Amino acid sequence: MTAPPSGEQFEIRHGSLRATVVEVGGGLRTLAVGELEILDDFPESEMCHDARGQILMPWPNRLAGGKYTFPRGTSAGGSPQQLPINETSHDTAIHGLVRWTNWTAQSHAAGAVTMTHRLYPSPGYPFTLDVSAAYALGDDGLQVNLRATNAGREACPFGAGQHPYLRVGTPLVNEATLQVPARTIHRYNDQLIPVERIPVEDSPLDFRAPRPIGDTEINMDYTDLERGDDGRARVVLAAPGGSPSIEVWMDVAFRHVTVYTGETVQPPSRRRHGLAVEPMTCPPNAFVSGDDLIVLHPGETWSGSWGLTIRP
Repeated sequence: MTAPPSGEQFEIRHGSLRATVVEVGGGLRTLAVGELEILDDFPESEMCHDARGQILMPWPNRLAGGKYTFPRGTSAGGSPQQLPINETSHDTAIHGLVRWTNWTAQSHAAGAVTMTHRLYPSPGYPFTLDVSAAYALGDDGLQVNLRATNAGREACPFGAGQHPYLRVGTPLVNEATLQVPARTIHRYNDQLIPVERIPVEDSPLDFRAPRPIGDTEINMDYTDLERGDDGRARVVLAAPGGSPSIEVWMDVAFRHVTVYTGETVQPPSRRRHGLAVEPMTCPPNAFVSGDDLIVLHPGETWSGSWGLTIRP
């Protein structure tokens, strides 16, 4: 039998909700409620592209030139590292090292699946991590628990994120209404690397109050997120009139969210068909800047949860 490009497919269901998690990268390929497709996904017969649903570890987003030094800020200086450049258009190493690796289903039930992977040392990241992603469907939607444990003998730099593209039934994201509860964004250089954190107020990227996306082009890390009493920040994408709507929630482990309207996705005919809403622990280039960088010591574990609440 011919293997799908994304490996073994793990389907989970709860009521009218159904999702597919894949072996390659442990990512989320599909999510639907009834006939409503929630993700701008990719078919089983194709390789994942544009990071659709992928897990971003041990760093999310871009690292300028793929270069960093760790540990940072020591009097003796750290060890310089060079990661492979996998985004040549911006000369960056992007979205980590586990997107194309084989993950294992540690458990698989009707409405839940937990995927695991051991990341061994490699050039540019000489550290060992045990990582997992637990997906569970419930009455409100999908919950994802990401986890990473330093299984090596030295401290390591770490960041995490995930990359779903969302749809609310509109042909393009232009017609959808967006709300992003963030007080600041970044000014980027030509590599899309942050050079300054600035207020979102009076910017065309200010979506603190819900409004249509229109022809606004967004490819931005939002931060200083406003949260509810439960500690969750919530990004909301809704169709005109408010239904259906998708609430992307993230717990306090995720201090950033990248929003992307998809101007460069391939093929061009699919551009702006879905909105990427990407919970992230840190901004681009955190291995260099140290901005919200996580340092995991031997045996230490990081975990964070995010999810999608769906209102058809």
